[in-house]
Amino acid sequence: MSLILIKNAKIVNEGAIFEGDILIDGEYIVDIDTSISSKSADTTVIDAEGKYLIPGAIDDQVHFREPGLTHKATIESESKAAIAGGITSFIEMPNTVPQATTQKLLEQKFEIAANSSYANYSFMFGGTNDNLEELLKTNPKNVAGIKLFLGSSTGDMLVDNEKVLEKIFSSTKMLIAVHCEDEATIKKNLDTYLKEYGEDIPIEFHSKIRSEEACYISSSKAIALAKKTGARLHVFHLSTAKETELFSNKLPVEQKQITAEVCVHHLWFDESDYKTKGTLIKWNPAIKTKKDKEGLWKALLNDKIDVIATDHAPHTLEEKKQVYTKAPSGGPLVQHALPALLQAHRQDKISIEKIVEKMCHNPAKIFKIEKRGFIKKGYYADLVLVDIYSPWTVTKENTLYKCGWSPFEGSTFYSKITHTFVNGHLAYHNGVFHNTIKGKRLLFNRTNE
Repeated sequence: MSLILIKNAKIVNEGAIFEGDILIDGEYIVDIDTSISSKSADTTVIDAEGKYLIPGAIDDQVHFREPGLTHKATIESESKAAIAGGITSFIEMPNTVPQATTQKLLEQKFEIAANSSYANYSFMFGGTNDNLEELLKTNPKNVAGIKLFLGSSTGDMLVDNEKVLEKIFSSTKMLIAVHCEDEATIKKNLDTYLKEYGEDIPIEFHSKIRSEEACYISSSKAIALAKKTGARLHVFHLSTAKETELFSNKLPVEQKQITAEVCVHHLWFDESDYKTKGTLIKWNPAIKTKKDKEGLWKALLNDKIDVIATDHAPHTLEEKKQVYTKAPSGGPLVQHALPALLQAHRQDKISIEKIVEKMCHNPAKIFKIEKRGFIKKGYYADLVLVDIYSPWTVTKENTLYKCGWSPFEGSTFYSKITHTFVNGHLAYHNGVFHNTIKGKRLLFNRTNE
């Protein structure tokens, strides 16, 4: 197999930036040095002068809609968009059709990804009120974790039986990832606005319906239960400053029993954007106040929040443009999350080193992903080259999601992903895709789970 030599890159890894070269042999990084000479005639040399080389981002929360909802998206279409955005690995959620709540249904999703995914992949097993026996069969070596919807779901996927919830927390050592919103509080708030406005509730009340109180009640209960049972808890998509008070920065991330994630849309938008974006930025949990956004940034930078993810959840424009009560929550983000954060870097909100920590290193540590998330010898060559002086504007024409739109449409970003390597394979280069080699199933370095 031919070698690939990346020269003169600004390599970002473990809190440092240094100029150097990377040698890739097959799937792996085999050398890192200040200067590496090409020793073989079939070595492909890429001059990365002026560009940053970062580990491929690991998105720990996406909804790629396959199986059953493929009019919105597929694993193929969205993983393609992901690698164009510098995301080389993803963890997908169980609320597809059918839901991944049995081992057989879970493995069917892995089979789809093995045949079609541009990026590396894993999937969450979905917990319900009555599938504990199936849940405990989940293999910790090759499944990312257990996903529980404590709010914002219906039917089997809403785990609202407190005895069952405690049993799940007590019975598995696997990472439990949770969506935290209190359904009783949301229902009460929704009823109030329905009485006043009917079905066509103005979108600016979304953050009052799915309120700070609803989020905090649910998050605090989940954390209390994790502390009581010793469960390994990961709280998805914090949306309020108040919730960040529930988390600690006293331990390094790999020693934490309770960790937290924030999504790029909660760092970028606030409720003032509802006036122009409308239901296109309707998410659960809701985008909230400017004060909440500032609080999330503060907690991210002081390490109370450990991970930045997308919660990529595409819907068609026709679906999103319905009246409030019918417009689904969620939006497509994997292609634009890293460019948006690099834009925040240009605005002095966050360093490139911290972006890499939160999007690459920490997901690998939290999920104990084997040989990914870092630029190290012997690790998979999941690598991304970024030109931070290459402005471009998000348009429908250059948006790759199957749904065909982006909440960032019209935004100009000043950083562009030029190359994405997945397992040493140059899968994306300046708008051109090379999908001759598929992504790989993520494996996890877990013992006693």
